Amino acid sequence: MTSPIPSRTQLDADIALAERLAEAAGAAIRPHFRKVTAERKGDATPVTLADRAAEEAMRAVLAVEAPNDGVIGEEFGTTLGTSGRTWVLDPIDGTTGFVAGRPLFGTLIALVVEGFPVLGVIDQPILRERWVGAAGRPTLFNGQPVRTRACPALAEAAIATTGPHYFSNHDGEHFMALAAQTDHKRMVMGGDCYNYAMLASGHLDVVCESNLKLHDWAALVPIVEGAGGTMADWNGDPLRQGSSGHVIALGDPARLDDVIEALACGH
Repeated sequence: MTSPIPSRTQLDADIALAERLAEAAGAAIRPHFRKVTAERKGDATPVTLADRAAEEAMRAVLAVEAPNDGVIGEEFGTTLGTSGRTWVLDPIDGTTGFVAGRPLFGTLIALVVEGFPVLGVIDQPILRERWVGAAGRPTLFNGQPVRTRACPALAEAAIATTGPHYFSNHDGEHFMALAAQTDHKRMVMGGDCYNYAMLASGHLDVVCESNLKLHDWAALVPIVEGAGGTMADWNGDPLRQGSSGHVIALGDPARLDDVIEALACGH
């Protein structure tokens, strides 16, 4: 079986394309920041004109530059391709924060090959911050390498999650069992994808969430892992297309067994 990782030349081209997608999305988003209100989708989650405009802008670029690749987007669904490669797009991850005027949302862009993310971008278009991760390469923040930090013990870990209301009662019990074993007085609530960027840059130790979809996490994996961290599901298994949506990110992979044990909370 051949490796799903693109060749060096192909990966260089893919990264350049991903950055063009980020520029297109950012240009569509910035005029709407602190100027729009949200509508409700069928699942009651918020969406704005900026979400739709940013995904349309990225899809327009891909239609010209990568017409054989598939596309999965949060707002406009799936477009099948013939290349075995799929671009996964979340135009605004953190729409609630965006509508509240908080620049902690991000545009997520991933390239998935054979079910595994090989390239990811988190772009914060208001602060002009961009993290780029690619398989076999160090993660870059605005062009400079970043690293996660060591965490000697779970009790010293700063943990983050987008919010308690995103967990079911059952999952919430498991999250709180984990949080109780961390330095929970430093717990961060809110932030969506920005938490994973902060973990990759060495400012957080653990992010734990559930009910994520592919577009929520695919871009994050190459970024976290390229910075020295690890991502997995709540069983400790690698994330791939079709994973359950129970996601953990750790800056120090040595804490993975501790986190999995804490999440199990005796079950």
